Amino acid sequence: MIAVVGAGLMGAATAWQLARQGHEVTLIEAYGIGHKHGSSHGSSRIFRRVYGEKLYVDLTGQAHELWRELEHDSSTPLLRTVGGLDFGAGRDPKGLSEVLGEAGVTCELLGAEAASERWPYITFDGPVLYQPDAGVIDADRTVAACVRRAVDHGADAWTGVRVTGFDVGEKVLLRTDDGRELTADTVVVAAGAWLPELGLPVSLPELEVTQQQVFHFRQREPSVQWPTLVFKEGALQAYGLPSGSDGGPLPAVKVAEHGEGTPTTASTRTGRVDPASRTRVSDFVRDRLPGLDPAPVAEATCLYTTAPNDDFVLDRHGPLVIVSPCSGQGAKFTPLIGAMAADLATGRAEPREPFRLKRPA
Repeated sequence: MIAVVGAGLMGAATAWQLARQGHEVTLIEAYGIGHKHGSSHGSSRIFRRVYGEKLYVDLTGQAHELWRELEHDSSTPLLRTVGGLDFGAGRDPKGLSEVLGEAGVTCELLGAEAASERWPYITFDGPVLYQPDAGVIDADRTVAACVRRAVDHGADAWTGVRVTGFDVGEKVLLRTDDGRELTADTVVVAAGAWLPELGLPVSLPELEVTQQQVFHFRQREPSVQWPTLVFKEGALQAYGLPSGSDGGPLPAVKVAEHGEGTPTTASTRTGRVDPASRTRVSDFVRDRLPGLDPAPVAEATCLYTTAPNDDFVLDRHGPLVIVSPCSGQGAKFTPLIGAMAADLATGRAEPREPFRLKRPA
């Protein structure tokens, strides 16, 4: 029997993959399915192919195939393709285009004038990389679809149940806050920001938990189809994408900083939006995204759990599989991480070096 602790994106996807392969699975979630306490809620996450490392570019291709497989299996649309832009001197669009070209990924490098003609509602002052496969993932629907299909395939789902203890030997005895005990041959721990608080008998890399904030801005032209965008210049790293239902009833674009969160823990986060971040993002919208009204119409917070080098954590230690505090970039890989975690749990694969628990110095 395999237990999966945590039913966010990664735990839900792992349970789906294991259950559909015929394994006995118990999925344990401390809150309800689709809760807003962690990193997996909301209707808008970026899917993109653009990375500066071929490893991640290749993984995005594998993930794209599995997104379509998950959509087919669940009869639920989850990934909407809108195309994506990378711009700003810090993003190095030309260098990124070379990495994509070497990986055989379709992309287009444009000058500022040509990009402005195509996307007149965005201000460019340098080269722009366009990648047509980028899109928007609905995280809420993904979690719901994975859990539903896992249960359809025979998995048990315990919700509102918190794991309070792990007795690890050849097997693992789990204790929960409602007095239950469960013995599992393997336990997949997909607890996200709660991972550092669990007291697991494994050597974790140094993990930083931060509270991030996101903002939604009304489109001046409701009929315009916005692409996703990633921008870096100086100290500012920002991203944007169509908001989905998170932005309210009017068409909106979600814009946020990447990597400028407030240090916290899963248990002590405040949920209060940082006003300094709101100001920086609104200024960015005013300066670079004239197609948006720079006054936010909605805002929210979530958690990043960041490992060294911004990599994933995806490894096995005895009967424990530790899955993916995703460093703020994992949502796009959800069904692939679920497949990789399932393979670790069943012994079908060895962990990949960048994602191991013990990192090189």
